[in-house]
Amino acid sequence: MAANILLVDDEQAIADLVEVYLTNENYKVFKFYNGKGALDCIEKEKLDLAILDVMLPDVDGFSICQQIRENYTFPVIMLTAKEEEIDKITGLTLGADDYITKPFRPLELIARVKAQLRRFTKYNIGETGQDERLIAFSGLVLDLDTHECTLNEKKLSLTPTEFSILWVLCSNRGRVVSAERLFQEVWGDKYFSNSNNTVMVHIRHLREKMQDSAEHPKYIKTVWGVGYKIEK
Repeated sequence: MAANILLVDDEQAIADLVEVYLTNENYKVFKFYNGKGALDCIEKEKLDLAILDVMLPDVDGFSICQQIRENYTFPVIMLTAKEEEIDKITGLTLGADDYITKPFRPLELIARVKAQLRRFTKYNIGETGQDERLIAFSGLVLDLDTHECTLNEKKLSLTPTEFSILWVLCSNRGRVVSAERLFQEVWGDKYFSNSNNTVMVHIRHLREKMQDSAEHPKYIKTVWGVGYKIEK
């Protein structure tokens, strides 16, 4: 079944070009040059992924991402013309799953889209056996079939990326998972030196939602210079 993709960019030439590439991959594209139209679309359509430009004439991409995360868990990819790391971290902190800096090659963006949809489908529907679709320990429950996570019977609102990170760590309880392995498994992309910042931001966000302490963690422990670990 073709995925529904929201595309928002006020640079019409870029939006039109990306639309062509997405359509060629048999995705259904909902294209907008402003934030207001995109917000209306989010409420009306069942979307599988959003591509949001940060700089828009009315509502900025960060605000749209934030509003998406209030009700939806589908992947969000941010487009930014800025190189500053703070913009990337801001997007990730607000719940974005990935970002790509302009100018970019359309085929690279398509590869990112496919990776996000593949990961979301994998962790949302589950490609494992029935007995491996539920993890429960120390008050934490992750369910692959419903893509839900509860902590002490309270539902945690996790993004697809956060859920994926937590699933990988919980699946490897008692073992250290390196930042490189975590990035490759969750993002499905090649690991670079700045990829560690991406992982760190998501880990921090996860800890905040779980009310877990980095200094005295109950769940996610940092093994400095190695990676992350959840004890058995």
